[in-house]
Amino acid sequence: MTKDFDEFQKHFRKYQHRFGLTGYKVYFKHEPLEKSFAEISINQGEMGVTVRLNSEPPDKDKPFKDVKRSAKHEAIHVLVGRLEENARYRYSSGNEIYEATEELVIKLEELIDD
Repeated sequence: MTKDFDEFQKHFRKYQHRFGLTGYKVYFKHEPLEKSFAEISINQGEMGVTVRLNSEPPDKDKPFKDVKRSAKHEAIHVLVGRLEENARYRYSSGNEIYEATEELVIKLEELIDD
């Protein structure tokens, strides 16, 4: 799985640079996750990002694993992170903001070439 983790980091860094997100300090973790192939935590105030790749995906999900796409997906979350944080200060529910952001990220995944 180290090969997957190395590949994940490489592709995340590629998109980080492509999107001009070089002001963020990025930390990578390869650890078990409950519900996803990868996930991200952003501390906008400190410009820090922790990106996690699932080290133990369930067997039923392994055929759908796509390290490159997961790295791009998480980098797009950083791209829209400030927007998401600012939106949380408005009169919308957290669920509405999350759903709208996730919808945008999935659309951008399809639009952005590798």
